[in-house]
Amino acid sequence: QVQLVESGGGLVQAGGSLRLSCAASRSIFSLNAMAWYRQAPGKQRELVAVISNGGNTNYADSVKGRFTISRDNAKNTVYLQMNSLKPEDTAVYYCNAVVLGLRRWDYWGQGTQVTVSS
Repeated sequence: QVQLVESGGGLVQAGGSLRLSCAASRSIFSLNAMAWYRQAPGKQRELVAVISNGGNTNYADSVKGRFTISRDNAKNTVYLQMNSLKPEDTAVYYCNAVVLGLRRWDYWGQGTQVTVSS
């Protein structure tokens, strides 16, 4: 079991920055990957960025060059630095942790709202 708690969301003007944090209840080094997803009203949840326990990262095309995912193993925390925010980045952002064993286990945080005004 992994509990995930997000923080750092809020209201920001277009062009501004926010940093989201996701604190895990256990060592994130033991998790195969951690990711950020987002869901805008009326849309499906989409993958924003993912980081493996080896530090490899991948991003959605829509955020490449603007968002950076990182991890601090000592603090059991994953971050999403979001720069040059656009109104279309407005969504609820969810932290996700993946554990691979005989099957895949996904754990989710409660979500944090990010609103970008134009």
